[in-house]
Amino acid sequence: MPLLAWIIIFSLLGGIVSVAAAAIFLLFPDRVRQALLPHFVSFAIGALLGAAFLALIPHTLTQGHAIEYHQLGLTLLIGLLGFFLMEKLVLWRHCHEHDCEVHEVQEQHHKQAAGSLIIIGDGVHNLVDGILIAAAFMTDFHLGVITSLAVAAHEIPQEVGDFAILLHSGFTRKKAFIFNILASITTIIGAVIAYYSLSNAQAIVPYILAIAASSFIYIAVADLIPGLHKRVEFSQTLRQITLIITGIVVIYFAHATLH
Repeated sequence: MPLLAWIIIFSLLGGIVSVAAAAIFLLFPDRVRQALLPHFVSFAIGALLGAAFLALIPHTLTQGHAIEYHQLGLTLLIGLLGFFLMEKLVLWRHCHEHDCEVHEVQEQHHKQAAGSLIIIGDGVHNLVDGILIAAAFMTDFHLGVITSLAVAAHEIPQEVGDFAILLHSGFTRKKAFIFNILASITTIIGAVIAYYSLSNAQAIVPYILAIAASSFIYIAVADLIPGLHKRVEFSQTLRQITLIITGIVVIYFAHATLH
């Protein structure tokens, strides 16, 4: 079988497995789903921060290129400010009255903006995963297989968390499922791009990773964590911290299989 075919098959693996995990969440009754949703959001915060600080950012420093670290730091800052402006553009309205209809629905727009950003961030992340999978296969077939399985392992908890965020942002279950599939398709796009233009793709991988990391950090810190402060009971805070740490630990051990 041609190498490109193997690359596409294993690139599909991560997307199919992660979307299937999200689909399981779809099968839960509404009452159960509503009860579990806040816990998934807490877990998603840990998964997003874990993916950013334990996977994406370290990968920017280990790509084997002459990387200017100040430029990578600048890319992270530009990414954070860029996502802030993107969210502002979603929330901005031509209204100067405090009691207007726009202000009454602004919180809902804020949640929808978080959902849109998670789709963008997940798409970029999956695109980079595809590039990394193709690069591994073109280096060594067995390395490609191991890398693909590891990517699938750390995508599962992240995609479940992403699905929870989309529901929290006001997406319907059907719409969240469709957008999860669309975001997963970028894995194949990244793999094919890397296969045909690997040298150029490798040169920009650290900066794509930095942008993806900035999106995950922004969503976790600016959009999700503030919502946790609305519940100040000690028991709720303990559950939130436990689930955030769980998300980080899961990403840590899933990513450790890459080494």
